[in-house]
Amino acid sequence: MSELRDEIISEMKVQPSIDPKEEIRKRVDFLKSYLTKYPFIKSLVLGISGGQDSTLAGKISQLAISEMREEAEDAAYQFIAVRLPYGTQADEHDAMDAIEFMKADKAVRVNIKAATDAVVEALKEDTVELSDFTIGNIKARQRMIAQYAIAGTYNGVVVGTDQSAEAVTGFYTKYGDGGTDINPLFGLNKRQGKALLIELDCPEHLYNKVPTADLEDDRPSLPDEVALGVSYDAIDDYLEGKEVSEQEAHTIENWYTRTRHKRNMPVDIFNHFWK
Repeated sequence: MSELRDEIISEMKVQPSIDPKEEIRKRVDFLKSYLTKYPFIKSLVLGISGGQDSTLAGKISQLAISEMREEAEDAAYQFIAVRLPYGTQADEHDAMDAIEFMKADKAVRVNIKAATDAVVEALKEDTVELSDFTIGNIKARQRMIAQYAIAGTYNGVVVGTDQSAEAVTGFYTKYGDGGTDINPLFGLNKRQGKALLIELDCPEHLYNKVPTADLEDDRPSLPDEVALGVSYDAIDDYLEGKEVSEQEAHTIENWYTRTRHKRNMPVDIFNHFWK
């Protein structure tokens, strides 16, 4: 393997094989350890899309909260699942199925359309014309504003859905869905996350759903793999140290290099990751 691939595999922490039951326990305990260390935190807040990653992060969060409530004998602990549609979204049914599967303590729905459109119109009034892609990033950041508002109200932290197959490509919005407090899925790739959901008896249509960020109006429900130009199977194989084609490796490594800034704190005079 190349030196760059060694660096990527080391950074992304994906293991060639896992025991799904052990990984579930490890990640539930991780959340519980965090809550135990910071007892003023009483809630975990997560935006739910109805896709694999938010379904898994939500289920793990609810398991951790339920155990904390019982072990600490503190009814204040709660998991809050947040629906964040832009108007009416086609995957609403999947999102509600996911919330039912994870048995969320509380569900909140925030329509981000008015807030997003207001920002876009204000910029247009000052002659700033935005691309559909840029508006998609505004949607992602509006969703995070709502989640942090809820977390602030309920003494909570925002849970992220970032797993390593997404992290390596930087396939998230900086300070949008990438701006979170705690990421229980990191170190898993896409197929491993699916294996955890199967172990948790998740409805099949949720873990088999085609992954999509669904941020662009011009290309609604665009599959992640189309946007990335490489399949998740190839990304998973790459992270597990398995053989991939030269073109697949080049695509993954190009995404990793281009999006390095997303995985680091803002640049300052002492921060040299970019050089």
